[in-house]
Amino acid sequence: MSHIDPTRAQFDLFKGLNRDEPCEMLNLVKLRDQAAYPEGHALHGQGLSGAEAYARYGAESGPVLARVGGTILWRGAFRCTLIGPEGEDWDHVFIARYPSAHAFMAMVKDPDYAKAVIHRQAGVATSRLIRNAPTETGDVFG
Repeated sequence: MSHIDPTRAQFDLFKGLNRDEPCEMLNLVKLRDQAAYPEGHALHGQGLSGAEAYARYGAESGPVLARVGGTILWRGAFRCTLIGPEGEDWDHVFIARYPSAHAFMAMVKDPDYAKAVIHRQAGVATSRLIRNAPTETGDVFG
């Protein structure tokens, strides 16, 4: 099963949480070999790879991310899963930080973002988007 967009229940849960606190989103992204644009889209059948489509998403959504005060807090290169389902691997692993969930909502409602997200939908095979609230760091787990 692929996970590209949130379900209505997932989005409602997100919206029901505190919208005033900083919002850090863990992103795990697996790309398609070939982008899958919808019938009728200008790039449908153009032979773009999932990586090329996702790069377009990044280029077009980046200004919107910046406009709402968001940043990429951390990015890493996936190596392996030590604990978790076998066979899951990720092409992109990063944490995006938004000053608040309001800022995240403003991004996804932005008309420029709506134009950009089609590239994400075309390029992504499956993903995980996990909302977190920042907490204190330290020397121990828990």
